[in-house]
Amino acid sequence: MGLYERYLASRIARLDSDGPAHVALVITERDLLERGAYETLTAFFDWALAYAERVTVYVSVLDAAAVPTLKRQLVELETPHELAVRGPDDRTPADAPIQVGIGLGGKHEFTAAVRTVAEAVDAGELAPSDVEDRHVEDHLVFPSEPDLVLKTGAERLSDFMIWQSVYSELYFTDVNWRDFRERDFLRAVLEYCNRSRRFGR
Repeated sequence: MGLYERYLASRIARLDSDGPAHVALVITERDLLERGAYETLTAFFDWALAYAERVTVYVSVLDAAAVPTLKRQLVELETPHELAVRGPDDRTPADAPIQVGIGLGGKHEFTAAVRTVAEAVDAGELAPSDVEDRHVEDHLVFPSEPDLVLKTGAERLSDFMIWQSVYSELYFTDVNWRDFRERDFLRAVLEYCNRSRRFGR
């Protein structure tokens, strides 16, 4: 850790504020084509888990044909932390310190969860009047809500976790993924700690 990074970390430590327990990152398939992109990603896991208990990475994909290669490369990442990788057709909930979604859009995930709840109602297993938020959340691939969502390079979320991130704090940086460093992550955490979360109020 460099001098400036230590300075930012000390400022965060001095604040009377809880850091984010769940950090999410939104990147694109193009970001992962850059030289050193996967090394930056594994470093990001370490940076984030020094503050948070869970990290979710959403890889926005334009070319569906790229998904198998991306999934294989992400599954094979060398990290000491447990890693759960899900593609656009996976329905098994992810429950690991590091969760990665590849091309699994929030609209698709939410629609599939609602469809499952509707099937339970149709089968008489659940009364329509008994349907609650938790019934939808039980069928999401990524059920936990991120506290802090980071997006590099542009101010858009690209269909990311539309249910889970409704009360998240969003942090956009014009730093592209290829240039993203620990100091950029620490700036995001520092800003998060300085905000007053309202949770929709």
